[in-house]
Amino acid sequence: MFLIIGFVIVLASTLGGFSVAGGSPMVLVHVSEIIVICGVTLGLVVAGTPLDQLIATMKGIMGLLKGDGPSKNEFLDLLKMLYEMFTLGRRNGLIALDEHVEDPDQSSIMSKYQSFVKNEERLEFLINNLRPLIDGKIKPEQIGTLMNGEIKNKHDEGAGPVHVMHLAADSLPGIGICAAVLGIIITMGVIDQGAGAVGHKVSAALTGSFLGVWLAYGFAGPTAARLHMVHEKELTYYKILAEALSGFAKGLAPAMAIEVARRALPSDAKPSATELETMLKELTSK
Repeated sequence: MFLIIGFVIVLASTLGGFSVAGGSPMVLVHVSEIIVICGVTLGLVVAGTPLDQLIATMKGIMGLLKGDGPSKNEFLDLLKMLYEMFTLGRRNGLIALDEHVEDPDQSSIMSKYQSFVKNEERLEFLINNLRPLIDGKIKPEQIGTLMNGEIKNKHDEGAGPVHVMHLAADSLPGIGICAAVLGIIITMGVIDQGAGAVGHKVSAALTGSFLGVWLAYGFAGPTAARLHMVHEKELTYYKILAEALSGFAKGLAPAMAIEVARRALPSDAKPSATELETMLKELTSK
C-alpha cells in the first residue's frame, strides 16, 4: 500500500513541479524513448536473471502490493500457537504433537491460526523441523543447526529479487543516456529542417535521459529497498520460530521458550513481558 502511495507522490511531485514551471506534462511523453528504455531494461533483466528468479521477483513485487511482510498480529499468532503446541508436548509428550503435524488443517491448535496455516512455506518449515524431534531422529541440541541452515538458504533465495531490482535501477540511468544519444543521432538528420524540428528532436532526446534517471531513483530503487526490508522481516519470522523451537527442544519450559522468541521480535511487534504473560495465561485458562 505504501509503495503505491510513494509512487503517486513521486509522480505528482514531478508533474506538479514541471507544470508550475510552465511545462506541459505531455511534452515528456515520447513513445520512442519509452520503448527503448523499458525494452532494453527488460531485456537485460531477462538476460541476466534465471527464470526462477524472474518468477520470484514478480511474486515479490505483487506481494508488496498486499503488505509489508508479517504483521504484529501474525507474530503474536505464532507465539500463541507455539505456546499451545509446546504445552501439549510438555504435558503429554512429543508424540501428542504428531496428529497436529500430520494434518494441520484439522489440528485443534493450528487451525485457529490461519495466518500460519495458510502460508505453506511457514507451515512446511515448522513441520519439517518438528517431525524429526517427534520421531526421535535428531537430538534436541542438533535442531538449531538444522534450522539455521534452512534459514540461510531462505536468505540467499530471497535476496535474488532484490538483486534483480538493483540491476534494473543501476542500469536505467545508462540506458536513458543511450536513448538520448539515439535521439541526438536522429536530430542530426533533421538539422536542415529548421529550429522547430531540431528543438522537438532534442526535447525527445533529453526526455530519454530524464526518464532513465527518474525511473531508477523514483521507482526501481525504492522497490528494491522495500523488497529487501520485507525479505528481512520474513526471515525474522523464521528466526523467531527457530529460537522458540530450539529452546523448547533443549528443555526450556513452554513459557520460557516463548519469552526467548519474544525478545527477538521487531520492536514494532514486540509485546512487553507483562503483555506476553497475560496473553499466555488467557490461553491456559481456555
